[in-house]
Amino acid sequence: MHAMQYEITLPADYDMAIVHDRVATRGHLLDDFPGLGLKAYLVRERESGSPVNQYAPFYLWNTAEGMNSFLWGSGFQGIVRDFGRPVVRQWTGVSYEEGPAAAAVPGAATRRRTPLGEAVAPGEAVTEAVARHAREARRDGVVASALAVDPHHWELLAFTLWAGPEAPADEGERFRVPHLSQPGRAGLRRGRQW
Repeated sequence: MHAMQYEITLPADYDMAIVHDRVATRGHLLDDFPGLGLKAYLVRERESGSPVNQYAPFYLWNTAEGMNSFLWGSGFQGIVRDFGRPVVRQWTGVSYEEGPAAAAVPGAATRRRTPLGEAVAPGEAVTEAVARHAREARRDGVVASALAVDPHHWELLAFTLWAGPEAPADEGERFRVPHLSQPGRAGLRRGRQW
């Protein structure tokens, strides 16, 4: 499993209806994209209490080929054409879990990034994080959750989809999810990824 995200931070006075219209009219284009586990179309808005206006799609890929087809194909080129070329972050997936609300349509998501300090043994820290992730994914309202690692910056990333319009306030950065493409979600391997 590969996790990927890019963030397009927009001006404070940007008309976010443009982003919502983009998702409404183009979101379905990835509903059957080969190699894609899921894509959460994430949005944050200043008028809803976010510090920024932002479009920040998050992807879980079942295959590197699917990810490459997207990045070098017409889908991502549309982002580049309309917003410029964003930095694309990638993480190695280490755990994926379906939550008790797996059948619900997610309305919110959270992202929590945690640095692994230099004094921390990476293997131990990731093993502990995977065990904690399995417990946290069983909480009420969790649709699905992924844990990934950026070994370049030694950072853990916890990404969770939540049922309902609001995510818990203490779970990290919060986003709305106006659309979820999930052609290969059933194929995302559950549990520890090694």
